[in-house]
Amino acid sequence: MRHRDVHAGLRNDRVMSRRGGHGDLRDLLPDLLGWLDSGRRCAVATVVVTFDSAPREVGAAMAVAADGAVVGSVSGGCVEAAVYERALAVLDTGRPVLERYAVADEDAFAVGLTCGGTIEVLVEPADAALLRRLDAAVRTPEPVAGVTVVGGAEPAGTRLLVGVDSTYGSLPTPDDQAASALFAEVRTMLAGGESGIVRLPAAPRPAAPLTEPLTVLVQSYLPPARMLVFGATDFAAAVSSVGAFLGYRVTVCDARPVFASAERVPDADEVVVDWPHRYLERETAAGRVDGRTVICVLTHDSRFDVPLLQAALRGPAAYVGLLGSRRTAEDRLGRLRELGFTDAELCHLSAPVGLDLGGRTPAETAIAVAAEIVACRRGGTGRRLTHTDGPIHGRPASDEARVSRW
Repeated sequence: MRHRDVHAGLRNDRVMSRRGGHGDLRDLLPDLLGWLDSGRRCAVATVVVTFDSAPREVGAAMAVAADGAVVGSVSGGCVEAAVYERALAVLDTGRPVLERYAVADEDAFAVGLTCGGTIEVLVEPADAALLRRLDAAVRTPEPVAGVTVVGGAEPAGTRLLVGVDSTYGSLPTPDDQAASALFAEVRTMLAGGESGIVRLPAAPRPAAPLTEPLTVLVQSYLPPARMLVFGATDFAAAVSSVGAFLGYRVTVCDARPVFASAERVPDADEVVVDWPHRYLERETAAGRVDGRTVICVLTHDSRFDVPLLQAALRGPAAYVGLLGSRRTAEDRLGRLRELGFTDAELCHLSAPVGLDLGGRTPAETAIAVAAEIVACRRGGTGRRLTHTDGPIHGRPASDEARVSRW
């Protein structure tokens, strides 16, 4: 738990988690809005706090319609039935509730997380106006944060949206100082793509308006991170497919028009015909490559690979992987050293790309590439879990697995 001053007289107590991109409220929007547009009442359950080996992250969401339909998940199956029943009860009362679910005891049928850990879940009636505003916001390239009150002077469930320069909704406190501090902290979290709990204690002055602690959940909704795949090969089709599955916005680029077609890479969001290095340099200069971008170089041709790797390794991308044999990798590394690249710069290149899964086919190779990207992003070792100990989630990456800038 971290402590940080946000302004004189108030302190901030934040529990953070890096956003991943799937399983949160925005993924439920199509179903939720469809239900609401057809006149069906519904409730939303959101994980607001996790402890120990909780199965889902803060922000994981599930929605339940009054007629019994359900989408999403808050625990991967452990407490879904209990949350489902609580959501139906909330629809009857119209009042939000905050529930805690912990590891199951000796009663095998007790409501609990049999996999261990503890979660707190906010269950509330769906706010149609706010959900429609959130749906419009996440369709733009601008980030937005959802702020949900989970404790304090007002009932849980009050929501608002905070953008870089705008807000929708109001904070349930007349304390302008507290509101300013909270909005500043939310925008700091939004800039870093962070989600988590922010607590503003009561003001120390007896006459101050904020007389009770205020606790809010901040959920940062960023545009999808980009995956840039260079070389429209059969491997590119498989990598694009798994990249889209992971939530990336996938672009495939190849200088050869005969290969660069939507038919060859149907899961890519866009297909570009251009020299790879020229396209990457243009996208980087335009600010469309950032610290969440992953780059997969699959061309297997030094004419394309070397100038492309020059641009990729000196850009802001989090991950750069090169497909090919060890001989190909050594050749590319040698050429880059001749061009003045240092070992410190080359350590960001994953070559050969992927984890050692023993696969050979394009699909198996794509899984190996995706596994390495996830391991680097999440801090995994890449080893079999049965051969590791300690927490399954949130383990620091080993030095040999750390081939990215994450």
